[in-house]
Amino acid sequence: MPKGVSFDPDRHGNPRYYFRQAGRPKVRLFEAPYTEAFDDEVACGRLGIPYVPKGKEPPPEVIDKGKKYAEGTLGWLVIEYKRRAAGSVSGRTMKIRARMLEEVCNSLTPKKKIRRGSLPFTAMERKHITEIRDEIRQTPGARNDVVKALSAMFSWAIETADLLKANPCSGIKRLKSGDGFHTWTEEEVCQFEDSHIPGSRARLALNIGLYTGFRLQTMAIAGRQHVSSDGWIKIRPQKTARSSAVVVEIPILPELQAALDEGPTGNMTFLITEYGKPFSVKGLGNKMRDWCDAAGLPHCSMHGLRKAGATRAAENGATEKQLMAIYGWTTMEQAAYYTEKANRKKMAKMGMEFLRKDPRIGHNGGPDIGTSLEQKVDEFVSPDLGVGKSETKTLKKVSKIKG
Repeated sequence: MPKGVSFDPDRHGNPRYYFRQAGRPKVRLFEAPYTEAFDDEVACGRLGIPYVPKGKEPPPEVIDKGKKYAEGTLGWLVIEYKRRAAGSVSGRTMKIRARMLEEVCNSLTPKKKIRRGSLPFTAMERKHITEIRDEIRQTPGARNDVVKALSAMFSWAIETADLLKANPCSGIKRLKSGDGFHTWTEEEVCQFEDSHIPGSRARLALNIGLYTGFRLQTMAIAGRQHVSSDGWIKIRPQKTARSSAVVVEIPILPELQAALDEGPTGNMTFLITEYGKPFSVKGLGNKMRDWCDAAGLPHCSMHGLRKAGATRAAENGATEKQLMAIYGWTTMEQAAYYTEKANRKKMAKMGMEFLRKDPRIGHNGGPDIGTSLEQKVDEFVSPDLGVGKSETKTLKKVSKIKG
């Protein structure tokens, strides 16, 4: 059972399940245990939001029961955003944003103690956003989430609703919150392979994650119906299905094809449980946690495997555009992180030669007199960066190399 779920039968012995969390009333769970719907219901209980079964319309929501916000106030904008932008992102994303925005509206200004939801949203400035961010959240990552939710709403107000001219969140830099999920090293990939033999579900999951870069939500649904006759996978990632709606098309590499041939695979999904059924997203994540723990890798996760693949591709010379096509990114920011990191590693390797007593001696002990820095840069600088209209190569500043 998920953490926080307890079994509490009634006086007739009928099964009842509840989700309990400190400081909140217990929540009755009605879905059948060990199903995807049950996991969704628990997730809603953990977030403190109502659970809406698939196929049913959610009940109308209000920010503050018994209180109406005047048109033009922040609270009114939040209500409009939830009502009109509900289909632009996934239901889960909207629920998380709505809960955070409601918290902002119910918070009070520091001096006059005025509820922020009653203030005009057109008067909000960057200083107000950072004030809210730092007040209602404590950690850098959580504070970034507050800015992200507000920025999404204001962007909608500008681009779709035509209610605002400028986004007050623009120009606010993300706070440093670490690198997130641990990126698997090549040694850790080998360690996992040593613990799980070819033909096992664990080994198949590893290869799918590494050679497709799919997120957990996409891995849980990917199957033979997404494979074309020429050996390409075409799929719309679940996470961005309603936002960017980008479709990922990638060829099946020989390493992945060998893993799929070894199995075990299902009819509609590649990854299946020991009972031959498709995994739920949470079920697959929990199973991957078990497989990593069994391999002595408690710090590794499925998302870290996606990062490992991007790192490997960048270090092998993949460009930012190529990474975007593989991983379904729609902006250069994420891809640039991996290419710049790979280029820094290569530049450091070259630069370390100059720390030696005689830089003419190569890294392996042999002479290196005939290789200049300019020649070494050519080994990994994209031709587009070094060739001008005259087709004459020019050396770019190392600090500007993007790869």
